Amino acid sequence: MKPTHIEHIGIAVKDLQASIKFYEDILGLKCYGVEEVKDQKVKTAFFKVGQTKIELLESTEPDGPIAKFIEKKGEGIHHIAFAVDDVEASLKGMESKGVQLIDKQPRKGAEEMSIAFLHPKSTGGVLIELCE
Repeated sequence: MKPTHIEHIGIAVKDLQASIKFYEDILGLKCYGVEEVKDQKVKTAFFKVGQTKIELLESTEPDGPIAKFIEKKGEGIHHIAFAVDDVEASLKGMESKGVQLIDKQPRKGAEEMSIAFLHPKSTGGVLIELCE
């Protein structure tokens, strides 16, 4: 596996609309898309900064992963996502090197991407997402 670039940085927020307002009004960025990913119990908003995106994540359910993250750690950086050419092959390669996987198979994420997560226990405490 060789990432081609940082696809996005995911940031957990309590209030998506207030956070969008901050990124637009204070930082001068433009939100180009808001999307709900029902199976992940999350609503996302995307901003582009150069080649990299910022993904704001608001939980849509009190028991969703983002709600649990905020309850435990507060708002802030949730994950870093790397673009790869083949998520499935990358997962197999990571697993063969002893990396603990959250997803053994790719699944559908925001922006119609194929995604999978690596467990922070194997990545120095950082939740890593692979995107194709």
